[in-house]
Amino acid sequence: MSRYCASCHKAKAICVCDAVKPLTNTIPVIILQHPDEVSHPKNSACLLALALDNCQCWVGEDFSQHAALNDALAQSERRYAVLYPGEHACSLSSLTESLDEDDKQPPWGIILLDGTWKKAYKMYQLSTNLHDLPTATINTMPSSQYRIRKSRKPGALSTLEAGFAALSELSGDSEHYQPLLASFEAMIARQLAFMPASRTPSGGQDD
Repeated sequence: MSRYCASCHKAKAICVCDAVKPLTNTIPVIILQHPDEVSHPKNSACLLALALDNCQCWVGEDFSQHAALNDALAQSERRYAVLYPGEHACSLSSLTESLDEDDKQPPWGIILLDGTWKKAYKMYQLSTNLHDLPTATINTMPSSQYRIRKSRKPGALSTLEAGFAALSELSGDSEHYQPLLASFEAMIARQLAFMPASRTPSGGQDD
């Protein structure tokens, strides 16, 4: 028998499935996950995928020819923005602030790149089908609570924290998505319980 949970991909000793609360989300989320992150014990994207009822998680590095992703991008009833600090990135809120009740444009969904900054950069560069999509950043950047994973980039967030912030900003309802942070805290607490104090990292994360 595998010592890893089939749902959250973490060791059964630190399985977090019981801490995940199912949530509805009218704003669809697509997670493009680097292969190295799938079984990474400190990865947070699995919590998003388990909790959100409108979420797809696909694994790869170059998604240019990814049939399911390209089908999603071709849908006329939905537009997608990539949460990525590109040169021409705008704030998520600016995507919707000019809309009014008579606007007939399709609503937005978000795409998250799950990997270290270096890996996410490579994924974005390789996945040319993403280059025609708007890139966006979070308007109000929260402080990361990801105490178990380091990042060299100031202000870095875990994939779950980025997803929470993006959904909260686009929906205007952060309270609805608070259970995501609760499951995240549970994951961190269980990881820390198995880490010697001398090895506990400080600062942000590299997710």
